Amino acid sequence: MVRDKLVTHAVRQAYADVLYHGRHPAFVLFLEMEPAAVDVNAHPTKHEVRFRDSRLVHDFLSETLHEALAQIRPATGPMPPPNLAVQAGQGRVPAQSDMALDVREQIAAYATLHPRPASPPAPDPGPQAAKAYPLGFALAQLHGVYVLAQNEHGLVLVDMHAAHERISYEKLKVSFAADGIRSQPLLVPLRLGVGRREADACESNQEWFAALGFEIDRGGPEHLLVRQVPVLLHDTDIDGLVRDVLSDLIEHGTSERLQDTMNGILSTMACHGSVRANRRLALDEMNALLREMESTERGGQCNHGRPTWVQIRLAELDKLFLRGR
Repeated sequence: MVRDKLVTHAVRQAYADVLYHGRHPAFVLFLEMEPAAVDVNAHPTKHEVRFRDSRLVHDFLSETLHEALAQIRPATGPMPPPNLAVQAGQGRVPAQSDMALDVREQIAAYATLHPRPASPPAPDPGPQAAKAYPLGFALAQLHGVYVLAQNEHGLVLVDMHAAHERISYEKLKVSFAADGIRSQPLLVPLRLGVGRREADACESNQEWFAALGFEIDRGGPEHLLVRQVPVLLHDTDIDGLVRDVLSDLIEHGTSERLQDTMNGILSTMACHGSVRANRRLALDEMNALLREMESTERGGQCNHGRPTWVQIRLAELDKLFLRGR
């Protein structure tokens, strides 16, 4: 059994988009590789190892986990039923804080999520029809916040803002990737005083920076000139961001800070553009939301790691009413 900072960093990076704020992934990883690719004598007690190609190991783990997590959506099956018997002293279930009720948005903004068909047929919420869709069919709205739906397993509760936030976020990421990164030159280049190692790391990764919309030149042995930055990051602390990225490149051989910062801005945009609490939705709009959730990557959590839906099985409902006793 070993502990490795590089492996931990790769796992945390993969979970960045789906983990609840302040939580960290717990894992036991079995990694099989050629003996020649790892040095087991990096630590006297053998608790640490050194990978000969650390960047390859890091990227393999991060990308593999990232792809696996992306496929977790309602279509992969129902989530475990919630704990309905949590009492004081047994712990608390993380809960989303109340959303502001004074936000008024145009219904057209939400309608673009899924075009409403002309004269839509009323869905049949019966057991047979519910089998066709993992999240079933919408039945009603509760307190302007939750959508109640029926599927073959029982009752589905959906946080409509959290669900729409994830859908909007994933669409923004796809659109951003398809359109490419737009950059803007700085009127006056930003001069950064750095160490020689940081300057060397920047110089050897110029093409990588350029692919992310940055133009950074080496202005001397220990200073850099930032000439161009992505438009999306024009209000960001470029000085601090570049320094953090260079630190990652030196320690891990790679960095996701730039992409994470861009995703953070897209996440904020998605949050502000998502349907808000106290918004009345028609049944066909609720069903459109359910269908989008079923086809959206990471559809089980919002951008902040909160669940977007929970399944309450018929057996759980029966227990509440002492049926069968």
